[in-house]
Formats: sequence, structure tokens, C-alpha cells
Amino acid sequence: MSDIEQKVRVEIKGVQNALLVTLGEGDWADAERSILARVEAQNSFFKGARMAVDVGERSLRAAELGSFRDHLSDLDVTLWAVLSSTDVTEETARRLGLATRLPGTATRKQKIAPVSTEFSGESGILLRKTMRSGFKVTHPGHITVIGDVNAGAEIIAGGDVVVWGRLRGMVHAGADGNHQAMVCALELTPMQLRIADKIAVPPRRKKGEVLQPEIARIANDQVVAEPWNFKE
Repeated sequence: MSDIEQKVRVEIKGVQNALLVTLGEGDWADAERSILARVEAQNSFFKGARMAVDVGERSLRAAELGSFRDHLSDLDVTLWAVLSSTDVTEETARRLGLATRLPGTATRKQKIAPVSTEFSGESGILLRKTMRSGFKVTHPGHITVIGDVNAGAEIIAGGDVVVWGRLRGMVHAGADGNHQAMVCALELTPMQLRIADKIAVPPRRKKGEVLQPEIARIANDQVVAEPWNFKE
């Protein structure tokens, strides 16, 4: 292994007909050189492969990712996805037509802006705000929102999701496969609702229909919604 390779640790494993590259600490220039050196040294292994790279908290611009993609292409490797915890890198990857998550996974872990989080703990987080379009929050436990979740916003929780307001965005409870998870809202009209591996697109509501608080859960192997009885 060359000195350049040793500057940044490169771990590789197979995932979903692709190779996932995870990087250790170090700047992007060294990380890029480390990956390319590894690919060049084992070209017969990498040739023709699709690659997903987890760049962690590194903020990358189009010129950097574009150059990296072109270098991989020269080695007959396709850069398919870039996973990152930074908004800058995710937006760059999307603009280049790259995936930013692995199919079948909830999402890449994302930071929650401190101003949005009123309480956080091992089992859940509480947000006191209206989640507007483009806002995404993910947590391995429960998520409670005091406010509305607008269309275009997204919630992904390993446990339950409770919205003390209107839920109009996308929601995924039990993202780690928890079939006991629930979604509760004062007004349950999401663009898409998912619990564990079950997906439901709620029916269109009649104009002027008075909506009641509802709770969605899995019953008989499908997602069903029913009145939310606060006395339970």
C-alpha cells in the first residue's frame, strides 16, 4: 500500500449490486487520492463496478465531485451514489445526478438544526416548529412535532411519529422495521405514509370535509387509519 493510501482509511463492502466505500478521517484531497490508488491497485476487482461513497461531513462542490466521478470513469468504475451528512454535498450530488441514499434505507443520518430541537434524548426528540417544504428530520427513536408538517417536508423515525398539528408531508415510522410503530396527527393528510415496510397513500379528502385526529398503524398486514382516541 502506498503512503498516499495510508493517509485516509478506505473500507469497502458490497451492498445492493454496488460497492460502498467508507472513509476515515482526513481532507477530501487525500481521501480522493486514497480511493483512486486503491482502485488502480485492484483494477481487475473494481472494473465495471458501481460505487457509492460515504464522505461523512465533508462539504464538496460540483468541481470536486465531478472531477472524482471522471477519474473513476477513466478506470471503468461508475460513481453511483454519494452519502453525506452535509446539505452542501447532498445538493451537489443531486445536481450531478447521483443518488444520496441507498435504496431500501430510510435516509442518510442528517443533522437537526439546534434551533429546531427543543428536547432530545435517547428515546425521542421534540420539535416546536412548523416543518416547511424541504425540511427533513430523522431519528432512531420517536419524533414529536408541535406544529404543522407541510407538503414537501419529511419525517423518518425508528419509532412513533406524533404531530400536534397538520401532517401533510411524507412520514416514515418504524423505519428500522418496527411494525408496532404508529403515526398520529390532529390532521392526517400526508403525501405518503409508511410504517416499517408498508406504504399507504391516503385517499383524497372531500372538499370541506371536517377532519378528525387520526392514528395510523399496521393491522392485517396493511396500514390503516382510525380515530385517535386520546382517552386510550
